Amino acid sequence: MVSEVMNIKRPKIPATFVIRLNNTYTFMKNLITFCLCLLAYAASAQEFTPPVSWSADNGNGTYTNPLFYDEFSDPDIIRVGDDFYLAGTTMHCTPGIVILHSKDLVNWKFMSYCMDRFDMGDEFNLENEKEAYGQGIWAPCIRYHNGKFYVFSNINGHGLQVFIAENPAGPWKHINTGVKIYDLSVLFDDDGKIYAVYQYNEVHLIEMKPDFSGFVEGSEKVIIPAGNAMGEGHHFYKINGKYYIISANYSPVGRMQCARADRPEGPYETVTISMRETMGTQCGHLVGNVGLGSSITEEITDFKVSDPSGSYQGAATLHQGGIVDLPNGDWWGFSMQDFRSVGRTTCLSPVTWVDGWPYFGLPGNLGRTPRTWFKPDVEAETEPCAPYQRSDNFNGKKLLPIWQWNHNPNNKMWSLSKGQLNLRTLPAPNLLWAKNTLTQRCIGPVSTATVTLDVSQLKNGDIAGLGILNIPYLYIGIKREGTKNFLEMRSQQQNENICFPFEEKNVYLRITTDLDNDTARLAFSRNGTDFETVGKRYLLPYQLKTFQGARYALFAYNVKEKNGGRALFDNFTVEEPIADRRNNLPTGKVISLKNLGNGTYAWANPHGMLHSAAKDSPNYKNQGCFFKVHDRGQGRVVLEAMNGTGFLTVVGAGLSSDVRLMKQESEGSLFLWQDMLRGQCMLLSLKTQRYVGMDPATGEPYGADWTGCRPDRKDGTVFEWKEIESDGIVRPTETPNIY
Repeated sequence: MVSEVMNIKRPKIPATFVIRLNNTYTFMKNLITFCLCLLAYAASAQEFTPPVSWSADNGNGTYTNPLFYDEFSDPDIIRVGDDFYLAGTTMHCTPGIVILHSKDLVNWKFMSYCMDRFDMGDEFNLENEKEAYGQGIWAPCIRYHNGKFYVFSNINGHGLQVFIAENPAGPWKHINTGVKIYDLSVLFDDDGKIYAVYQYNEVHLIEMKPDFSGFVEGSEKVIIPAGNAMGEGHHFYKINGKYYIISANYSPVGRMQCARADRPEGPYETVTISMRETMGTQCGHLVGNVGLGSSITEEITDFKVSDPSGSYQGAATLHQGGIVDLPNGDWWGFSMQDFRSVGRTTCLSPVTWVDGWPYFGLPGNLGRTPRTWFKPDVEAETEPCAPYQRSDNFNGKKLLPIWQWNHNPNNKMWSLSKGQLNLRTLPAPNLLWAKNTLTQRCIGPVSTATVTLDVSQLKNGDIAGLGILNIPYLYIGIKREGTKNFLEMRSQQQNENICFPFEEKNVYLRITTDLDNDTARLAFSRNGTDFETVGKRYLLPYQLKTFQGARYALFAYNVKEKNGGRALFDNFTVEEPIADRRNNLPTGKVISLKNLGNGTYAWANPHGMLHSAAKDSPNYKNQGCFFKVHDRGQGRVVLEAMNGTGFLTVVGAGLSSDVRLMKQESEGSLFLWQDMLRGQCMLLSLKTQRYVGMDPATGEPYGADWTGCRPDRKDGTVFEWKEIESDGIVRPTETPNIY
């Protein structure tokens, strides 16, 4: 929903340009200047125009989860005055620990990284058959105290790291404490003591020394015994004199737990504050035989990949996260979920306090989070924006913040020069061991990455191209054998190689991902215009070796166990064909609503209630199955049945048959449209704060008492909507052709 502007030097149109009819010479001179400026402007704009990118902000006072449609795991948020700061995990990638800034909790912009690289051993350099996949730095805790910002995080094998800055834009001072605790959350208490809570199930408390050199001897204690449903990834707060710990529980499924006490050492009582919320997202394809600690020294070709798991919740539910307050006293929650091949995404939830507990969700629907809701009430006026500029023509003096290296880069073997990314090839057996691989997170729901590659300086044994860094990996590129080049596609999962001669100096490489369905397609072009698909649609499963989603990767390595030549990359672009969601709310249109639960259509029963009509029934395709969507502002809509029975209106408590047809609209007629993408939606009643739905198996009328949808979306709450032409013909939903 946002088009970011790059720093492109464009000629300025003269501000004093005036057409003087009485001076032909001046007129013609100015006219020519004006035209030349327009042509130059058009040429520069055509040269590189950043595309639209996902923003949670719908531009109408609402937002739609997730906040980012790319990986942002282990989120932690603080407020300082009117500003919000968000820290997240970066694992083995460098630079590490990202900090974002926001004024409204919805629109975020990049601010800084806390560290440039890992100077801690061979595993971070992909040397001596050691790697740090699934390791590195993770689960940060960000805090502000006495004018300074603090970030606490763990590096596997090296203990707790502390980063301190007076400005969150950096620079950050780095302290390696060496102490071995993880997934901690820190509280600066009013009495000057600094506490940390950590560990899974059995929650521990320990006091930190003021200089962060270690812990106060004898201060460690168990404050919540095992068996109280607490998990890990804690967030520690002091609110109105009470101590709160929010954590993620994974047994048996992902939930958010909250503990509360009058003292930091307890005793604590615990409740569940968020559960079942998957945003209608299934657990995706999962690699079952490659996990944390698995060896990748040998090329893996046998992957055990499970299919999506129907309505099993697993870690697809909202789980690890915390809460933050607004200047006006409102509270909001943030949490992550496993989001198929995207990786772990961050979602934003309204918080309702009940009996001193911060429940995620609305007063009428505790524990469940709307996919679309009203933006937080802040004074700042904000515009929809994305946190990063994803496309890069490499004309700058440094890489854009979106880029991260896979492990530490060898800075002597890469450069930005003459508007290109120059990668020297280093020895590696395959993509997973290739040094100086430049990556950025794949962004959903659908995206296409394209890059130009100059292969004229490759040497024997070199392979360079565009890939998906994952386990299994996938790539398309050019390999040099002797004096000849070959275009090669490799799918590690399928153990498939497609290879054929390629003689051109430049190749244009493209990968299109559909992350909602865990798939990708690869293509190339000889001229930058006509692209040819190579291979088939390939699977992008999620796995627990790297603990990351799929990443676009620019790579160059040599399989002859020596340094090779150079790969020159240019004009990396990312296009997101369904990021612009302005037409996903069909206001002013006549639509049909097909229930995904049983394939029936919502029908305005003349008896005065919303019921169902089968596709082959006489009631289907008449005016009773058609509804006009009236805009009432801020994403709110009223639906009018076209058979004259009235407006869909929730009466009573919203039970079955209490979605009625009323001649006059009222507050009960207001629904907040829930955009489920790809022509799917839910209707959230603003009267009950629950969803319109019905039981697909019973034939019952619709009610507005449904708490939310299942991961498979077939529980009777999710509709497929289509626009109806004036002649009653169903217009196909305009979904871009992504393949």
